[in-house]
Amino acid sequence: MIFQDFKKKIDSFKTLELGGLEAQFKLAPQLRLRYDENKIKANNPRKAAVLALFYPNDKNETCFLLTERATYKGTHSAQISFPGGKIEKSDLSLEETALRETFEEVGVKQSSIKIIRELTDVYIPPSNFLATPFIGFIDKKPEFILNLEVENIIEVLVNDLLNDINSTKVTLNTSYMKNTEVPCFKLNDYIVWGATAMMLSEIKELLK
Repeated sequence: MIFQDFKKKIDSFKTLELGGLEAQFKLAPQLRLRYDENKIKANNPRKAAVLALFYPNDKNETCFLLTERATYKGTHSAQISFPGGKIEKSDLSLEETALRETFEEVGVKQSSIKIIRELTDVYIPPSNFLATPFIGFIDKKPEFILNLEVENIIEVLVNDLLNDINSTKVTLNTSYMKNTEVPCFKLNDYIVWGATAMMLSEIKELLK
């Protein structure tokens, strides 16, 4: 998808009905399916926000940004995610959280990003976060500046997300589950699963 075609669709993206949980659960691990709305509320999750940032690559193809987290002693070490993080007291909204975290993690200025819309919240059981995704775009490929939380940036073609061949299942071992089969996307030779895959599943349906 060339970037001009993506931009022509933005107005429709703002008004289309979201796929919501039905879309997300196509890529949800069994661990996540055990939590209904009442149980999530009872856990009093911390609030967070992430940004799916779309932009043209050097060939004018529409891409979006994922990051490979740095390795650390924590639940989401080395996983693939969107830029984002927990809300801070200084943030006036979750949208501001997503923009601030994107600047802090990959160096894209908030003023250069145009937010398209907010998507459906995703509950993340291992860290007890309720993450609100936003989608936005920038008119030219950013110059990324990574902080210590980010090991690598991953530039994914929208066409690769839309290609059903890249949706599959793998068996994983993590600090909180063993030999568990999970649905995932395989994008740029990375396994994208969990909350990020659930968000991408909803984004995929919106883009289609």
